[in-house]
Amino acid sequence: MAMTDLLSAEDIKKAVGAFSAAESFNYKKFFEMVGLKKKSPEDVKKVFHILDKDRSGFIEEEELKFVLKGFTPEGRDLSDKETKALLAAGDKDGDGKIGAD
Repeated sequence: MAMTDLLSAEDIKKAVGAFSAAESFNYKKFFEMVGLKKKSPEDVKKVFHILDKDRSGFIEEEELKFVLKGFTPEGRDLSDKETKALLAAGDKDGDGKIGAD
């Protein structure tokens, strides 16, 4: 399954473009721009599984660095600071990774 099976290619392009500058990534705005906020929990889990490159059931810090590339190959890598902020927002139990739930 491709990201564009779940989200609009145009929305993805706009969202990735909006955060192309270093240190500009805002995960709340990004997820809203790509349309994830309007998706069902099942569709959000499908997106999660696309981003979980090693299929561990979790998205670890190393995978988060490349989250924009998970939406489109043209995406940039997140900085360490951006990656840590995204991990902190999603890591509810403090284990250093984000689970699907």
